[in-house]
Amino acid sequence: MNVGIIDLLGKEPPKNGYSRLMRANNASIMAQVVGVWAEELGHRASIAYYSGNVLMSGGLPDDIEIVFINAFSQTSLLAYAMSNRFRSKGLVTVLGGPHARSYPEDAAKHFDYVVGLCNKSTLQEILDEHSQYRPLGRYISATEQPASLPGLRQRWKFLRPTMEQAKVLRLVPMIGSLGCPYTCSFCIDAVVPYQPLQYDTVKDDLRFLRELKLPRSVAAWHDPNFGIRFDEYMDLMEDAIPPGSLPHIGEMSLSLLSEDHLKRLKKNRFLAIAPGIESWYDIGGKSKLKNKRGEEKVRRVAEHANMVQRYIPYTQCNLIFGLDADEGPEPYELTKLFIELAPAVYPHFALLSAFGRNAELNLGYQKDNRVLPVPFHFLDLIRSSNVIPRNYTWLEFYDHVVDAFDTAFSRRAIRRRFTKNSHTSSRFEQLLRGISSDRRSRLGHQRYMREQFNDPNVRAFFEGETRTIPDMFVNKVQKDLGPLWEWLPEGTLDYDPNAYLNSKLQHPLPVLATA
Repeated sequence: MNVGIIDLLGKEPPKNGYSRLMRANNASIMAQVVGVWAEELGHRASIAYYSGNVLMSGGLPDDIEIVFINAFSQTSLLAYAMSNRFRSKGLVTVLGGPHARSYPEDAAKHFDYVVGLCNKSTLQEILDEHSQYRPLGRYISATEQPASLPGLRQRWKFLRPTMEQAKVLRLVPMIGSLGCPYTCSFCIDAVVPYQPLQYDTVKDDLRFLRELKLPRSVAAWHDPNFGIRFDEYMDLMEDAIPPGSLPHIGEMSLSLLSEDHLKRLKKNRFLAIAPGIESWYDIGGKSKLKNKRGEEKVRRVAEHANMVQRYIPYTQCNLIFGLDADEGPEPYELTKLFIELAPAVYPHFALLSAFGRNAELNLGYQKDNRVLPVPFHFLDLIRSSNVIPRNYTWLEFYDHVVDAFDTAFSRRAIRRRFTKNSHTSSRFEQLLRGISSDRRSRLGHQRYMREQFNDPNVRAFFEGETRTIPDMFVNKVQKDLGPLWEWLPEGTLDYDPNAYLNSKLQHPLPVLATA
């Protein structure tokens, strides 16, 4: 068969300067893996990268028979519209990625197959069967993550089209492990056992990337938490290529970033790292500060983050707004204190969101009837929270969020971040990101959301009094999907936000029968 693969890099066409330069780097590894496995199983595979309705790179032939679409929840409405269009032509469609794992009940209404965990045997079963399942698709999942994945050398033909469109900086997706040893109740990887991938494959990935000699390329590690087996990974990296011969970025917990480890990361040319803080009152396992709260935690984390930044120029610390432990103005004032104490560290803010069945914590929110049917399009951790705050009204919540964004991306904060970072590439990337993406786009959106609560219909929706989707959401989806709007199935803006809870209370739905 001719197999088509679509990797959705974004839910809308690139608009601001930062997204135009960086969107091509959003490629997901599993989309390329499907292409390699399909060819190994005797089929022909093609890949296309889309952002919104715009084809960014690659393309699909006219005679494809089955289409695999990789989607996060924020791109799922785009995926639903594409699937509807393909199915109207008689093609079989398959959904994979985070949305398929988080909302299988809803996705099954719009795809013939919805895939949870995927290995080569799962893919083979789908390709051998390639049947139409309508009106309700078939949910299929492996019982565990694959023991190995095709390396970069094998994936390159499918990755190359989007890397060629990344003109300024190429973040080449790499992976050394699956799952995570931490048990954060809000994380989709917490329920997946940690497992390192084959070291020989990781070594070959590094050697191949070095052989490519791609201008302005960086090894971007997609591990949920890179370097859990720190010394083993550093040993294999130093054995594969000369230390410092390739730049790297990754996500790693503060608890792993001791000064000795930082020295070794610097030796191996790690230029960016993204440790999670999450909260000043809760979720302290990743920073070894379980017993520290409030201002004491802020000062300890700031001290640690400043040490990290001295070794790794682009240090990004991640925080979540809206957790149940937050109350009053203090969490946001503490965030502003952290920005003052760690001026060179890049702050990244997310709004609490409950993505269906991706985390055990979501069951509690659903039992309390606090999860709202905010259209999937806006579940990007920035555009909107879909969990009613426990300790704030929505107006209070957005007042605090706007204030924190305004402080973090004020002219003064951006200027301090620029002057405190001595690494030329990092400081200019942060400058562009801070002005274009965070201040103009994200802060602008938070202010817009705050204003919308003056509309009684918006307030009624967010307070759970009505399920009527506000016009601001409908208009935005229509604008972003462009000509694909007419293919969006009726009723997809609304869905059951408690499907996870309901499936626990009732007998398992046929769609959830695992292969």
